[in-house]
Amino acid sequence: MEFFKIKRDIPFMRHALILNAISVLTFVAAVFFLFSKGLNFSVEFTGGTVMELRYPHAANQEKIRDTLRGMGYSHPEVASFGTAQDIMLRLPIMEGTEAAGTSARVFNAICAADGGAPKQSQITTDKGEVVNHTSCASASGEELISLQRVEFVGPSVGEELAQNGLNALIMVVVGIMIYLAIRFEWKFAVAAVVANLHDVVIILGFFAFFQWEFSLTVLAATLAVLGYSVNESVVIFDRIREMFRKQRKMSTSEVIDHAITSTISRTIITHGSTLMMVLSMLFFGGYALHYFAIALAIGICFGIYSSVFVAAAVAMWLGVKREDLIKPIKEKDETDGAVV
Repeated sequence: MEFFKIKRDIPFMRHALILNAISVLTFVAAVFFLFSKGLNFSVEFTGGTVMELRYPHAANQEKIRDTLRGMGYSHPEVASFGTAQDIMLRLPIMEGTEAAGTSARVFNAICAADGGAPKQSQITTDKGEVVNHTSCASASGEELISLQRVEFVGPSVGEELAQNGLNALIMVVVGIMIYLAIRFEWKFAVAAVVANLHDVVIILGFFAFFQWEFSLTVLAATLAVLGYSVNESVVIFDRIREMFRKQRKMSTSEVIDHAITSTISRTIITHGSTLMMVLSMLFFGGYALHYFAIALAIGICFGIYSSVFVAAAVAMWLGVKREDLIKPIKEKDETDGAVV
C-alpha cells in the first residue's frame, strides 16, 4: 500500500557527507554527556527500596518529596502510576542506615506528615491467605495511607542486572551482524551495526543529558530499538539488491537513491503508525511506561534517520557493488567439457 508515489528519485546520497557529519556531531555529543554526566541508574541497578503507597484521594507528591528530603534523600523519586491515588517511591541506599528498616522509617515519616499513626493489621486476600497489612490511620480510625508493596534490591543484584544487560546488548549486535552478513554481504552488516549503535548511543545520550531515570524497562526499549532499526535497514538493503538486478546501468549511488525513494511511502506508514502508539503510551501510560515510551520515541525517529542516511551511506563508502550481491553467471562451455 502506498499513500503516494514519487516519480523522480531524491538524491539522498548527494548530501550523505553533510548528513553524516551531523550524525557524527550528535554521536560525539551523546558520548560526551555519557562520560561527563553519566546515566541516572534506577534502584534496579544501584540497589535500593521500592515502595508502593495508596491514598484514598489524589496524593500530594510534593509534600511526600519534602518529607523524604527531610530524611536525607536529595533526589527522591516520587511518581504516580495507574491513578493519582497510587504512588511509587524509589529510594536509593543511604550510607550509615540499615536497608532492612528503610521502608518502615519512610512510611512512618510520611504517615506522621499526614497527621496519622502507623497501624498493623491482618487482612484476608482473595485467595483466602491471611497477610500482614501496614496502614496509616488518623485519630478517628480513618485510613490515610496504605502500604501496598515493598521490594529491596541489593547492590550485588544491581551489578548483575547491569552486566546481564550489557551482555544482552552485545549478543544482539553480534546476532544482527551474523544475520545481515549471511543474508546480504559483510559491508551491509557493518553499515547496519554502525547505524544501530548510533541509535543506541544517542538514546543513552538523551538520558544522560536530561538525567532521566535509566531502568530495566528503558534497557528493554533500547534493545527493542536495535531490532526495530535493523528491520528498516533490511527493507532498504533488500530494495538495493533488487535494484542492482533490475537497473544494470545505474551507478551505486543512483541505485541507493532509487531504493530509498521507493520505500518512503512504506516508511511513513510503518513508522508513523508505530510512533502514534508509542506517543499514546507516553501521554496516557503513566509513570510505569513514561521513560520506556520516551526511549522508543527517540529510537524510532533516529532509527529512520540512521537507516536512510547512515546505513546506506556507510555501505556505499565501503564500496558495495552489484557483484557483491549478484553472483556472476558462468558461461556454458560449448564443448561441454569434451576434448578433441
